Amino acid sequence: MKLVNIGFGNLINASKLVSVVSNDSAPAKRVIQEGRAAGRVIDATQGRKTKSVLFMDSGHIVLSYLERDAVFERISGEKPLSYAEVPDE
Repeated sequence: MKLVNIGFGNLINASKLVSVVSNDSAPAKRVIQEGRAAGRVIDATQGRKTKSVLFMDSGHIVLSYLERDAVFERISGEKPLSYAEVPDE
């Protein structure tokens, strides 16, 4: 089990993480709103602005004040590729 700090000493189990997305899109905001109503949102922002949304395999949604790329770096130990570096498929 690998625990990863997602800010303010809050930890997640990296093996249970499904996806990390930015909070910028309307669909992400809608999923957060629906998750709050269902009691599946864990707010780890300590009152700060939500910058990334972490989806767990349990169906829980974890909110973090860290940028998506910062969460990726903490989980993987490497920097994410920029759009220019992503190979064409």
